[in-house]
Amino acid sequence: MGAADLIVPVSTLQRDELTQQARGTLGETLNGTPGVSSTYFGPNASRPIIRGLDGDRIRVLTNGGATLDASALSFDHAVPLEPITVDRIEVLRGPGALQYGGSAVGGVVNVIDNRIPREPLDGVTGKVDLGVATGNGERSGAAMVEGGNQRYALHVDGFDRRTDDVQVPISLACERVGAPAQARRICNSASRSQGGALGGSVFFDQGYLGASVSTYQTTYGTVAEDNVSIGMRSNRYALEGEWRQPLVGLQNLKFQFSHSDYRHTEYESGVAGTRFTNQGNDLRIEAKHQPWAGVQGVVGFQAESGRFAAIGDEAFAPASRSRSQALFVHEELPTRWGKLSAGARTEQVTVRSLGNAEVARFETGERRFNPHSLALGALWNVAPAWQLTSNLAYTERAPKDYELFANGPHLATAAWETSNSALRKERSTSLEVGAQWKSGPHLAALNAYQTRFANYIGLLPSGDVLSAEGQRNPSDASQTTYPEYRYVGIRARFTGLEGRATVRLVGPGGLRPTGTWGALDLQLRGDLVRAINADTQQPLPRIAPARVGASLAWSQGPWALRGGFDHAAAQSRVPSDSRATAGYTLWNAMASYKTSAQWGGQRTQMLWYARLDNLTNQLAYSATSILTSTAYPKAPLPGRSLKLGLQVAF
Repeated sequence: MGAADLIVPVSTLQRDELTQQARGTLGETLNGTPGVSSTYFGPNASRPIIRGLDGDRIRVLTNGGATLDASALSFDHAVPLEPITVDRIEVLRGPGALQYGGSAVGGVVNVIDNRIPREPLDGVTGKVDLGVATGNGERSGAAMVEGGNQRYALHVDGFDRRTDDVQVPISLACERVGAPAQARRICNSASRSQGGALGGSVFFDQGYLGASVSTYQTTYGTVAEDNVSIGMRSNRYALEGEWRQPLVGLQNLKFQFSHSDYRHTEYESGVAGTRFTNQGNDLRIEAKHQPWAGVQGVVGFQAESGRFAAIGDEAFAPASRSRSQALFVHEELPTRWGKLSAGARTEQVTVRSLGNAEVARFETGERRFNPHSLALGALWNVAPAWQLTSNLAYTERAPKDYELFANGPHLATAAWETSNSALRKERSTSLEVGAQWKSGPHLAALNAYQTRFANYIGLLPSGDVLSAEGQRNPSDASQTTYPEYRYVGIRARFTGLEGRATVRLVGPGGLRPTGTWGALDLQLRGDLVRAINADTQQPLPRIAPARVGASLAWSQGPWALRGGFDHAAAQSRVPSDSRATAGYTLWNAMASYKTSAQWGGQRTQMLWYARLDNLTNQLAYSATSILTSTAYPKAPLPGRSLKLGLQVAF
């Protein structure tokens, strides 16, 4: 069997692997996937970084639809998502993400659940997840029940996760009221999260129509400030459907609509302070047409709107409204030797600042943009086991509201952020080539890429300092001051490699094809990215160092064992205002056992697992965390931790 028939690189985390690797945040769950790192603002807030790009250059989707929150605005704002309730996570990297807009120039993370059932169900099924961990005192549980027939389906789920302060290999200072002054824990890193969803679908001969309502609530410490915590609530309402063969020439018509209501409040010593809200809608319609002269693909329309507000003395961005509409097309042409693909997207984006009634320093006004994007791809079946791929894309991204209108002290990063309402569209050109080989259980894939930005919108130091009242370079040394960082357009270049391989050492199809001792695989992974400000030739901040990893995975019958390491090199390629980080190696191990039983006429599957992270208790700091790169490193990566878990499926 040859390599997968995909032009763009896609990574998928699902089933038992997702259950065993899930962390408390989306970023840490995916961290270590080739090409993917994490913003790591402590254990409670992190977003994925893909190929060195983060923030609003990475789109986080739910079932292919947009999500609204404030996680891209600030590193201490968490993504309102609980990994233990997810069925599958897909990571789409590179130019293939074009159909999701300029905000996906780095890639797309699509979180997939079954809260709206898409296929008829037969009877009642369910799942229960339970977990405890030593490193952070985790106590977590989740349950899901689905039932239905060929016409109706219903889904219900709920979860609860509680953690204490995270253990680390060194003693850290803590000024939190009631906490020890020194402890081998990250001060103010405890959390509690809970939520759930109710969804259902009705099926008809040519498709389905479904709806869901879900809620996510969490309270967690921000770790940058010992007495500051965040209380968040996010409600999402979704409607989704598919109509197969609605018209002559169309295979199917899909639509998704969602409304999000997000808000969080920052508390200092229990007193409510700044409040952030974000409300908006997302509509996406896709029509897949029948092959026309061999060409097959989709055309679609997407519309998004959002209303953001920050209320309080520490608001560094004004209230704003954002709207966008887009048309997109993605087509593929199968050939005798492989496949060709082409895509295009055009958008209209409006960003309007409404100012702030309590803070006079914010600029008001409106900007309109018309981003356009194009992509070409090719896949060549060189041999039965070999494929070569290439992707070329030109992408434009409209600046976000905070890039255009922010102006104030951002306490989470200890900096004064100054926007630029005259910013132009961010423009980039990406080229990627890849080689893939697959033969039985053996697999190897390598991708090389380069992205050149003509107007990369970066947050760079101006050299000035501002007081809390906005006075520039005050002469009074007793005043609290913040270094100023400005949003500016620069030329930038990102270049990188990422690869993975699996070699079956022992077992069916392996180098030693005996089945006596089960199957033993050697799994290899690695990535490298270099990012520079092409105007100054200086490195860009918070770029992951070179990383390599290896694991041995053994399985036989119900048993599975895996152990290995992940090594991150030292990161000394940093701008002048950032700190270098030392290299480190983290060892890990995992064991699982599957069993089944017959209860009440229903077969029940049980997965028992144990995961040991950082088993040598190595002290390590993330080069991609702003806590490490620009300030005294208060939040090292977690120390040794043992997690025990049980998943029961019926």
